Amino acid sequence: MVRKIGLAAALLAIPHTAMAQDGMTNIAQNDSGDTAWILVSSALVLLMTLPGLALFYGGLVRAKNFLSVALQVAAVAGLASVLWIVIGYSLAFGPSFNAVIGGTSKWMLNDLTILREGMLLPESTFALFQMTFAAITPALMVGAWVDRARFGWVLAFTGLWSLLVYAPVAHWIWGGGWLGQLGVVDFAGGLVVHATAGVSALVVVLLLGKRQGFGSSQLLPHAPGLTMLGAMLLWVGWFGFNGGSALTATDDASTAIINTHLAAAVAALVWLLIEKFKFGKPTTIGFATGAIAGLATITPAAGYVAPGAAILMGAAGSFVCYQAILLVKNKLGIDDSLDVFAVHGVGGILGTLLLGLFIWSGLGGTGYSFAVDIPLAMGVQAIGIVAVCVFSAFMTAVLAVGVSLFIPMRVSEDEELQGLDASSHGERAWHFD
Repeated sequence: MVRKIGLAAALLAIPHTAMAQDGMTNIAQNDSGDTAWILVSSALVLLMTLPGLALFYGGLVRAKNFLSVALQVAAVAGLASVLWIVIGYSLAFGPSFNAVIGGTSKWMLNDLTILREGMLLPESTFALFQMTFAAITPALMVGAWVDRARFGWVLAFTGLWSLLVYAPVAHWIWGGGWLGQLGVVDFAGGLVVHATAGVSALVVVLLLGKRQGFGSSQLLPHAPGLTMLGAMLLWVGWFGFNGGSALTATDDASTAIINTHLAAAVAALVWLLIEKFKFGKPTTIGFATGAIAGLATITPAAGYVAPGAAILMGAAGSFVCYQAILLVKNKLGIDDSLDVFAVHGVGGILGTLLLGLFIWSGLGGTGYSFAVDIPLAMGVQAIGIVAVCVFSAFMTAVLAVGVSLFIPMRVSEDEELQGLDASSHGERAWHFD
């Protein structure tokens, strides 16, 4: 009986928010234009994950692992979404215990306000939009461990990671935490999304080890066309990712979208030039990877900088991320399979640092809210980078090893050779018989 009463109480907490809003519409009104834009942006961000990221990653792996990658992306995003509603939103954006972590009063989206404080958005709309960020961030890491990570371990690890890494960092920067108070700026997730996922992915692959055949044989993408389609979906969805982060349907959103598109376009073209000079032929994989590098680099700055700065940041992101891939894979011999750290991590970190320069009004930016000069602003951004990267790396190592005590991180050698589609899920993506 006690169990039934507890379950009923938990379920009743879910519709409580909607009823409270209906009963108080005469007290406060949301801006319907802003609300509509954030609802559309939420759908666009989800489109980035499902199906954009699944296609982008799926085309880059061998055919025998396509379904395993798509399923991991979808399952991780689904689990992170549920955890976000249960407690993640409260930990990130609820009334704070302190400057390090939010409280628990908004678990199951209890006690949401009619309008999110300081906005003309219903808090439920804000929570929905932030949920899509919480969903895609751990899903980004899937690309680092493809072909060899055990499905059960992936779900257990990413579930804990979303609560113990993503939610605290989101609180630090966006939820009134200590980095935001220090002056660290991150428009749409250069640190909160890309740095956390990139650094954490690097730690996992160091613990997990290399794929069989890495460095001794070519592990070629089986379907570059799918990767290209996935990149295009990511590109379009990123308009919601960055444009929606303005949280208003105003010039701030359109500026962020213009800068997002410019950075992606320039970065993709620069990557093609690099391939042309280095190998003699530009490739679809190069175009897709370059675009994602540009998108990751502009994300922390999209709403704060001028279009000219976005062009420069896109070009810089493409060149630096390309060099990062060579360093990680060729020189260091680290099997970050689909370049999660080298593209997302490095791109997000680079953009966060360059933001400290290009945000200045003399360079066409919106201006820095703190009365400091450019070197100090970049220094504050650097403090944010170091804090987020160190925290992400440490917590990831603890969580990854801790979960592995109960669920092995890696499949067996035979399962890896057979392919995870068949060995882990009993399916095959393509039948050619």
